Amino acid sequence: MFTEFFCQPGWLYWSWPGMVLIGAGTWYQVHLDVVINAWFGDFYDLIQKALSKESDVSKDKIYGYLFTFSEIAGIYIVVAVMSVFFTKHWTFRWRQAMNDFCVEHWRELRQVEGASQRVQEDTRRFAIMVEGIGASLLQSLMTLVAFLPILHELSKPVKALPIIGEVPHAMVLLTITWALLGTVGLALVGMRLPGLEFQNQLVEAAFRKELVFGEDREDRAQREVVDQLFAAVRESYFQVYFNFMYFDFAKWSYLQFGVIIPYLALVPCIAEGQITLGQMQRLVSAFSSVERSLQFLVRNWDQIVELISVYKRLRQFSLTLSDEMSPRSDAPGDFPSPSRLGHRHVYVELDNLSGGSEKPSNP
Repeated sequence: MFTEFFCQPGWLYWSWPGMVLIGAGTWYQVHLDVVINAWFGDFYDLIQKALSKESDVSKDKIYGYLFTFSEIAGIYIVVAVMSVFFTKHWTFRWRQAMNDFCVEHWRELRQVEGASQRVQEDTRRFAIMVEGIGASLLQSLMTLVAFLPILHELSKPVKALPIIGEVPHAMVLLTITWALLGTVGLALVGMRLPGLEFQNQLVEAAFRKELVFGEDREDRAQREVVDQLFAAVRESYFQVYFNFMYFDFAKWSYLQFGVIIPYLALVPCIAEGQITLGQMQRLVSAFSSVERSLQFLVRNWDQIVELISVYKRLRQFSLTLSDEMSPRSDAPGDFPSPSRLGHRHVYVELDNLSGGSEKPSNP
């Protein structure tokens, strides 16, 4: 999956330069986020001053701030759109590299059960999920690098936290602690989900396989058998839904309560008038940016589980090709290697079930 795109001479001009360009675009978007964070601080301080009784803030000054934001937002929109557009093309080239490799070795791979689905569906899903999860991970890392120093600097006026008392670098410590608690806690709550998802794939595969056999043989895919297999699918899905229900309850409770965490921490400073409205806004914004970066696993858990599943299937597909192309070391009279014997057994069994005669594993 990786060597086909990142190590093949025909794709080197797309893989590595493209990754650098995507990284540069993401970094510039994070830089604009930092600029917007600073703008919000100045703007809210201006609004606070404008709302006071002895205000000398003119309308032109407020319009000027809004125009400045429009300029920043306009640049952000252009960079974000072009970055997403290029990333889609880049991930499609990755899919094309995998597709070309599989088509080139189709004679060896076509005997693998579900080979057509691996080449068409799994490469498509892999490209889409790498695009989404990879971009999110890259942005999370760069946001963490950019905003953690900002949060450290802005949190200097915050000397203590409610209940806990005085803590050095209070907001930084609070952000990291809150994110780690959420990640570990939700990982424990959802620890059964990967296994249930794998079991779900097994019953789906059994149901689909019986229907495929029924296309060629009249004695397969009988109503009673199909009903039993679909009942297993139904039971598996209902179990997954139930487990996702309490996982989602824990996840959304954690995320929603996290909205007020920075405000709770800033209550003493606000009550004593130690920070301005603009400083508070910048602190909350920086806290949220760092928190979201550290919550990457929490916010992308479902997609990560699915990506791991697709990766394992494509990886096994590649290993099958490596095994088929490896030189035979079995001497006459010796048993074949366990891996080769396993593949032959699958191929012969599938041919017999489809109504054909026993055939060798290679065309």
